Amino acid sequence: MLIDKTVRDLLAAFASSDPTPGGGSAAALAAAVGTALLLMVASLSKTRSNSDEDRAALADARASLAAVRERLAESIDADTAAYDRVVAAYKLAKTTDEEKAARTAAIQAALRAATDVPLGVMRLSAKALDAAKTVEARGNPAASSDVGVAIALLRAGLEGARLNVDVNLGSIRDDAYTRAIADEVERLAHR
Repeated sequence: MLIDKTVRDLLAAFASSDPTPGGGSAAALAAAVGTALLLMVASLSKTRSNSDEDRAALADARASLAAVRERLAESIDADTAAYDRVVAAYKLAKTTDEEKAARTAAIQAALRAATDVPLGVMRLSAKALDAAKTVEARGNPAASSDVGVAIALLRAGLEGARLNVDVNLGSIRDDAYTRAIADEVERLAHR
């Protein structure tokens, strides 16, 4: 699993000639690191005003961010697995009409799964960006650059995931599904 690799090994995996891990996993990783930085700032003992209100708001943000970080970490490997399913579907036999139909159905199902993972990364990135407002407003001002880096990483994760959703939507034949996803992507991309 990618999530269990050392940073050096993970970077080597991204740099290899293998198609996975790819951009979707990288987007999930960027968002996970951004979320982790927000968690760090929200966990600092000093807050903006050292008030009970700051501490309570940051505790709420931590709870939300911890769940988001975990799900983003899982998405790193989930994106790779989803892409591998797409590749496997394209390799299915297509000699007979039945094989062609089964292959087409498998490709469409795999493409939906490969769309769902980065769409989930977009949703999670947006949720973390919402929590970032609290961390930025109430966290230790000495950690403002950490919050800034976190926000930049979350935006990169959101945009990278959007690119992956868009590329998959172009091959999915269900117009109602693609319209619904495209509408959601548009809303999430402008957060």
